[in-house]
Amino acid sequence: MSIEQTLHPREKDLGGGFRVRRVLPSSARRSIGPFLFLDHFGPVMVRPGDRRDVRPHPHIGLATVTYLFEGAIMHRDSLGSVQRIEPGAINWMTAGRGIVHSERVPADLRERSYTSHGLQLWVALPQAFEECAPRFEHTEADALPSITIDSVAVRVLLGQAFGAVSPVETLGETLYLDIRMPAGGSIALPGCYPERAIYGVDHPFVVDGEALPAHTLGVLRSGEEVRVSADEAARFVVIGGAPLDGPRYMWWNFVSSRKERIREAADAWANGHMGGVPGDDERIPLPDSRFA
Repeated sequence: MSIEQTLHPREKDLGGGFRVRRVLPSSARRSIGPFLFLDHFGPVMVRPGDRRDVRPHPHIGLATVTYLFEGAIMHRDSLGSVQRIEPGAINWMTAGRGIVHSERVPADLRERSYTSHGLQLWVALPQAFEECAPRFEHTEADALPSITIDSVAVRVLLGQAFGAVSPVETLGETLYLDIRMPAGGSIALPGCYPERAIYGVDHPFVVDGEALPAHTLGVLRSGEEVRVSADEAARFVVIGGAPLDGPRYMWWNFVSSRKERIREAADAWANGHMGGVPGDDERIPLPDSRFA
């Protein structure tokens, strides 16, 4: 069988009724390639007065990757970046030794209803870059490769596939594809990355004859080409890359190969030593229970 493991999401409330499906990390699997966190939010109707803002909070040792199908998010960070995220764009923020950011509803959407739908993933930085300088990179939708294979639309968000290469700079071998398949469609996914997984955004599909429900992550066998097909139109993403170069510890918004580094970051945030987002004085406090 081409699917060696299936991971089901658990529902998580981020506060104020902002609920997500959290697929990674899982007790059954901690990472897929460098990806160690996957949240799927929506599609949900956001109405005036709904609390969908994510207040300023810190990160270390990872890169956040935000991708929208519908809606918009206003990103601000401690580097001074201010960027509206819209569907189809890739928002890549390297935390490195430390960054603070917020994700809020844009001002023009606060007084009207709109649909919010997207994915946020975290990529663990290679150990050699865990303490690199933080940076922010935003790539607009029209700058990302889009190709069509047998009526199947493929967007190469990170890495390379089918002869197309994403312009987004990553610090390790990374794959992220957005694939839209028409009813009755089929596509062969090459086994060119050591670790890969496939996640159904909206509808079920079939991998080498094995059904995979929507909102389920199917971990694929290493090195094997697989054929994905669907009776009804379906959208799915493929993530993967090289396996992590050693164990990672993850607590709250911090990732590191060293436990003591996470404790240091927690103390720095608690004591106001990680900076903040210009013009945004709010902040999310540390969880009550500290990292052991």
